[in-house]
Amino acid sequence: MNQKKHILESYTGFEQGPIRPPSEAASLLIRVTRNCPWNKCTFCPVYKDSKFSIRSVAHVIKDIDAVRLSVENIQNIADSNNRVPQDRLHTLLSSLDKDQAIAAHAAIAWLSDNMESVFIQDANSLIIKPENLIEILTHIKKSFPWIKRITSYARSHTVAQISDSNMEKIAAAGLSRIHIGLESGSDKVLTLVKKGASKNNHIKAGLKVKAAGIELSEYVMPGLGGKTLSKENAIETADALNQINPDFIRIRSLAIPPGIQLYDDYKKGDFEKCTDLMMAEEILLFLESLKGITSTIKSDHILNLFQEIDGTLPEDKPKMINIIKKFLAMDKNQRMLYQIGKRFNIFTSMADLENKSLVQKTKDICNKFSITTNNSDKVIEDIMMRFI
Repeated sequence: MNQKKHILESYTGFEQGPIRPPSEAASLLIRVTRNCPWNKCTFCPVYKDSKFSIRSVAHVIKDIDAVRLSVENIQNIADSNNRVPQDRLHTLLSSLDKDQAIAAHAAIAWLSDNMESVFIQDANSLIIKPENLIEILTHIKKSFPWIKRITSYARSHTVAQISDSNMEKIAAAGLSRIHIGLESGSDKVLTLVKKGASKNNHIKAGLKVKAAGIELSEYVMPGLGGKTLSKENAIETADALNQINPDFIRIRSLAIPPGIQLYDDYKKGDFEKCTDLMMAEEILLFLESLKGITSTIKSDHILNLFQEIDGTLPEDKPKMINIIKKFLAMDKNQRMLYQIGKRFNIFTSMADLENKSLVQKTKDICNKFSITTNNSDKVIEDIMMRFI
């Protein structure tokens, strides 16, 4: 990839990319790269019609400076109780041009969330030259000396190629957490979905991040192997994570929206999608196979059937496993009721099955839309499309 092309680009104003991890919802978003340099994963809908490019360091620094100036301007109009009167804020925003206003709105959102973290976008910011990343990180820390965390997405294939020395320098410059989409530890599954990484890549990259003293958040995707590779996906993914021992393991259940290759494969019958029941069995096997590590498990995404799975290994493992065992022990009507309640955002956890009002609301929906155990899987599939 020619990293000199971006030098010819003129600055077009403050930028923010389309996504960030749920755990970075309160972070200031600073865009270093645009889109994804790999962009071949059959399950990912995010960047398929977008070209990857690298922003110049000078342009990224202009973005950082624009937010810093906006923060200062907003703080300057605050009253003695550190509140910003709406009339003063409106006057300030009205005086800005379009690009300044975008940076100001980013600053306003960040101010409302205590300005503790910064997330570097887009999908694989560590692909830029280490010295450029270090310059950006240094400027972020200088501009916002109070922040507690700077984080970024990265691909295992990219991280595995960075020298240990450069990883240590990047950590020293302020990068404190890396989010990696491991998705699966099975080479069969990784090849099937064109992930562009192997199990060994994942392990090498994860260990490299940990050795540099950077927090590591690994994302896993139950269901990615379909019915055929469900058990292998669970066992091999757990085995990879057992060798890495990341700080966080985050569960992201597979959903298949139209417009991606995996959806076409599914419609042609080349990929057999797991039902919620099969996915639950896979997650149970996955959790049971995690051994000898101290990771924190998070299921913090609306696509997940069991968002209450949350705990630190090994002490919370029985509690997390029992959540799924309780679901699997239900009769099929009770399981369907929970699934529909969860997918319609009536339930947040299985404890809500004890709430008679919420249960009745779910039953009313099932009656209204004629949802039964015979058609619930199709209904759930349609609902999940809305959240992608």
